[in-house]
Amino acid sequence: MTQTIAADTAAPSAQPELDFSEINRRRPGLPSLTGARWWAACFAYLLHAVVFLPVYPFDYSALFRKIDFFVPMGLGACAVSFFFVLSGFIIYWSFRPGNDLRGYIRGYYRRRVLKIYPSAIIGFAAFIAAAGGIPWSKLYVWLPNLFLVHAWSPATTLVGGLNVPSWSLCAEVMFYATFPLWFFVLRRIPTERLVLAAAVIFVLVIALHTSYYLWVDGPKGIANEFAPRLVRPDNVSPHFEPHADQRWFNLDPHVMQPPLSYYLSYTFPLTRLPEFWFGIVAARLVLEGQWKNTKIWWPLLALALSFAATFFTPVNYKMGALVLLPTTAVIATLAMRDLNGIKGITTSRPLIWLGNISFAFYLIQYPVMVAMTRFVIGGHSYGFWGWLFFATLCAVISVGLAGAIYHWIDLPIMNNFAKSKKKPVVREQVRAA
Repeated sequence: MTQTIAADTAAPSAQPELDFSEINRRRPGLPSLTGARWWAACFAYLLHAVVFLPVYPFDYSALFRKIDFFVPMGLGACAVSFFFVLSGFIIYWSFRPGNDLRGYIRGYYRRRVLKIYPSAIIGFAAFIAAAGGIPWSKLYVWLPNLFLVHAWSPATTLVGGLNVPSWSLCAEVMFYATFPLWFFVLRRIPTERLVLAAAVIFVLVIALHTSYYLWVDGPKGIANEFAPRLVRPDNVSPHFEPHADQRWFNLDPHVMQPPLSYYLSYTFPLTRLPEFWFGIVAARLVLEGQWKNTKIWWPLLALALSFAATFFTPVNYKMGALVLLPTTAVIATLAMRDLNGIKGITTSRPLIWLGNISFAFYLIQYPVMVAMTRFVIGGHSYGFWGWLFFATLCAVISVGLAGAIYHWIDLPIMNNFAKSKKKPVVREQVRAA
């Protein structure tokens, strides 16, 4: 749907004063943010391995129920919120229109389309192949998903979900499409009022989720609503996870819908827009010297505590509202550590590589699980160790496929087509009279 988690002892005792005017001009790379994307992708994968990998009879065991409790929807929601805030941060960081504003914005849209849609289409095709096809005559099943707009309607969110994790890309596409507007709007906020702007956005987020909780139909308890859809109590694993079953595609999309407050809190793209705004404001705080912190332990501690709080809050607040502030603090702090030259785990070459492939990994993991269920797990019985083995195997295969997608498809496309071809400069030669 991007950090340095190392001990702060790696930091020098006294940091030189940063030249933020130069940083604003150069916009240096932020390797920690690239590496941190992998950690977020891992958390999302862990949740998906619990929810989307049907291994029976393990899925009906007491041990599985404990795992499902400690790996709740809040874990995946935290990862998604991290990606959304990070997207806002990185896009603002890299957006530098010059004198040719129209040309720059055209190039910006071209780069975003080429970055998102090829990998999304690969995940789309991989899912269809793994599931053994879809009913092509039912356009609502696949057409909105192909264009990454299926999350705009609860009627197509589930039945038209196909490659399930791709729902978050609907919010990404919406944000990228409207970003030039937000760039010019949020850039007008005076530097000294950026913290106030962040506070206003946060209050808006809380008010939005509170309104869903109070006045929209849906679950009101604190239970984990994002649980596996188990087919039936059985000792034999099914060949299809429910979202990839042909019977799923034949359901009436107007009947098979998520609870409305759940949908509005988690999936509806407009609800997620303030998280991107938060990323933009965070980028400005860093670029304009308003965020000074380079100690990573306290943002991580705050993030852990806010995640723990999701166990005790209604479902509407599990979707990102509680982790929004500490997530933003982690991202801003990691950026500051990069600017100060502080190294850590997420600046290592392996983590940067994993961060680079994390987008493809996020999109290919579910098709891999569907194929593993259909061709290997289905028809057999496994316990905990069987589930752990297949979850690990799917992760390894997904990393390999993601690496191939990144190096053989994503990079060549971006290198060859994402940059505008500059017109050659014609120099007049002055001939001697």
